[in-house]
Amino acid sequence: MYLLSIFSRRKQAGRVPAGDRCWSWGKDPGCHGLLAKEKNVSLSIALELEKLVKESLPEVRVVLTRRTDVFVELHARAAHASKNKADFFISIHCNANDKKEISGTETYAMGLHKESANLNTMMAENSVILMEEDYEEKYDGFDPESPEAYIMFSLIKDAYLKQSLALAGKVENQFKTQGRKSRGVRQAGFLVLWRAGTPAILVESGFLTNPTEEKFLHTDSGQKQVAHAIFSAFKEYKSEIH
Repeated sequence: MYLLSIFSRRKQAGRVPAGDRCWSWGKDPGCHGLLAKEKNVSLSIALELEKLVKESLPEVRVVLTRRTDVFVELHARAAHASKNKADFFISIHCNANDKKEISGTETYAMGLHKESANLNTMMAENSVILMEEDYEEKYDGFDPESPEAYIMFSLIKDAYLKQSLALAGKVENQFKTQGRKSRGVRQAGFLVLWRAGTPAILVESGFLTNPTEEKFLHTDSGQKQVAHAIFSAFKEYKSEIH
């Protein structure tokens, strides 16, 4: 049986780490706009994706890292996929930027950043570990705010990278087919992908700081559309490898 592990992002309560784009003090919903919160949007997309897979691909077992409004530490997300011996890991997120005009989807595979924008996104995503107790011990002294710390990600297994890039490309193609603006496939050193121990992608489903995209992602139809894009890409990918 093929096993798909899905994570939907939910940030933890705590202080804003340096350089993050959208966190705040106290109980935090992750990135957000005027209406939508990342924790709700990403979970709804994950649940819809699970439903689509179960209905159309009964040979695939889906495991979600969360089904409710709970925070899952980064190391536990990856361990969840590894423990269940997942064949693929998909992490679902929403994006944010200080410039409200920026919009579009992005799908990441593991690798070294090639652009400064990728580095900023990567550091912001990884800085979630600063909110965890004993994060230095859990992540072997890794400093998410140090560019030099990301050198280790050059050791990513070629086989995992090839498969990850293949699915990432299909996800972005599906978004384009739907009429969404695609910012393309990118590579960056996300800890959650590095520790998954399996082919993995991170999907940024749109910018909640862009009013038009926020409105789209806040709707049930918009969330279902995103889930369907990921599902269609996964279905195509799986048919090619089996």
